[in-house]
Amino acid sequence: MNSSMNPLTAGMTTLSTRHLIAIKDSTVQDLELILQTADQFLEVLYRPVRKVPSLRDLTIANLFFENSTRTRLSFELAEKRLSADVVNFSGNGSSISKGETLSDTVRNILAMKIDMLVVRHSNAGTCQFLANRVDARIVNAGDGAHEHPTQALLDAFSIRQKFGRIEGVKVLLVGDILHSRVAMSNLFCLLKLGAEVMVTGPATLMPPHLGDLGIRFEPNLDEALEWCDVANVLRIQLERQQMRYIPSLREYSLYFGLNKARLDRLSHSIVIMHPGPINRGVELQSDIADGPHSIILQQVENGVAVRMAVLYLLADQIRNPHL
Repeated sequence: MNSSMNPLTAGMTTLSTRHLIAIKDSTVQDLELILQTADQFLEVLYRPVRKVPSLRDLTIANLFFENSTRTRLSFELAEKRLSADVVNFSGNGSSISKGETLSDTVRNILAMKIDMLVVRHSNAGTCQFLANRVDARIVNAGDGAHEHPTQALLDAFSIRQKFGRIEGVKVLLVGDILHSRVAMSNLFCLLKLGAEVMVTGPATLMPPHLGDLGIRFEPNLDEALEWCDVANVLRIQLERQQMRYIPSLREYSLYFGLNKARLDRLSHSIVIMHPGPINRGVELQSDIADGPHSIILQQVENGVAVRMAVLYLLADQIRNPHL
């Protein structure tokens, strides 16, 4: 891939913000800089020695108050590839279960000379709450149904890797848009980077005011698939739903699940993405998830490079606070 300097980021060496909390509040220049930096770190992952000393003098704490596999491992691997010292914290069994406040827990952790926090929490707004109260760089690894910025960035990186660009690519988000933090971050990221965006899924799982953002809702999955270049298929967020929005998973799969028969009817080939974990047999059949249209494993690989880029750029601000 051509990683030459983009005019948008010419002369830029650092992010314009102290934290990465929301794509909605990020500039186009910040997003472009992260993607360009990720190009360089993806090359590192293919070297015989897949490690660089960029963060060897910093300590990063991963504070995961919500279950995670891919995101947590991806961040931890990114941190270790950058030679940072890494501390992992789980909310289960912590002092929070004894009544300690979140602020007190985080302040005690920071008293141990932690430079950066990667935070996942079930409550929307937690990362911004902490950013307003503690003196450390914060990366949002997912806060409730609000945002998941690094997932959107790795998805955008994967699209650019596949097509050589993001601008003008037709991207379809399929499924539970209302409860998905991945969807929210993706919508803002794709629009800022010039993609055309459409959503499809049950009307009950669509947030209001999509049209105000310039996003088209197409209720018919087959017509939406015929339109798109990329289908990013989202997991049904059953754990975040306070009521039943669909009659059954079987009916959801019938109307909005992707299978080989659906893709075979299209007039052109499309790319399939999924942020994981996959509900196989619900939103995706296995022959699609594991088939030639899928770049799901590339997304996972790219996630390490993108998170390395985010951590590296924020760490550069710690070392050079006057940039």
